[in-house]
Amino acid sequence: MPITTCVFDAYGTLLDVSAAARTLAQAPGNEALAQSWPQLSAIWRTKQLEYTWLRATAGVHTDFWQVTQDGLDYAMEAVGGLDLGHRAALLDLYWTLAAYPEAAATLAELKSRGLNTAILSNGTPAMLRAAAEASSLSGWLDALISVEACGVFKPSPRVYDLVGRQFGVPAREVLFVSANGWDAAAAAGYGFRTLWINRMAAPAERLPWAPDEVAADLTAVPDAAGRL
Repeated sequence: MPITTCVFDAYGTLLDVSAAARTLAQAPGNEALAQSWPQLSAIWRTKQLEYTWLRATAGVHTDFWQVTQDGLDYAMEAVGGLDLGHRAALLDLYWTLAAYPEAAATLAELKSRGLNTAILSNGTPAMLRAAAEASSLSGWLDALISVEACGVFKPSPRVYDLVGRQFGVPAREVLFVSANGWDAAAAAGYGFRTLWINRMAAPAERLPWAPDEVAADLTAVPDAAGRL
């Protein structure tokens, strides 16, 4: 059964989640961030994800924008030396995260082959629209699918169900691409064919499932879509 639909996680997969802190650290007058931004960005991302898992497990949903703010507040307190001005600037920048350099060409190649393309993300619809426009990816995407349509975060199967509802295709026709090893693994367990974008050469997650393939960046996606 050939792949007809390529679906991407957004944050960390198509969009560089470190870009907000890195960009602010490079701006004049932000010397306080010059040394601490990598630590701040890493803690922010970790807590953001942890809060999605905890809320999903507890059945206490809020949207991803609130989780993003909560994660940043934790990270700022952990790192220290920052103020409310830094907080506001970082949150503003999160709405316009840069795409990875190969993202647009990858999506364009998939569209040239006649494949459906979409984002499936924890992000809110407003966040995804803003990010797709700011990163110039919107023209290559057929749909922006947010977990807000089902009211629970990944890796709930209810999230992966949204792809079939959007495109009317069986799970085995979907190639799901994520830079989160746990997301790629859970999507494989759901029935998607999966590609893990392992930019950091991280170890495989110890879960009952595994992604079909692993690659260092998004340039591998078109070939994987034709092969899997």
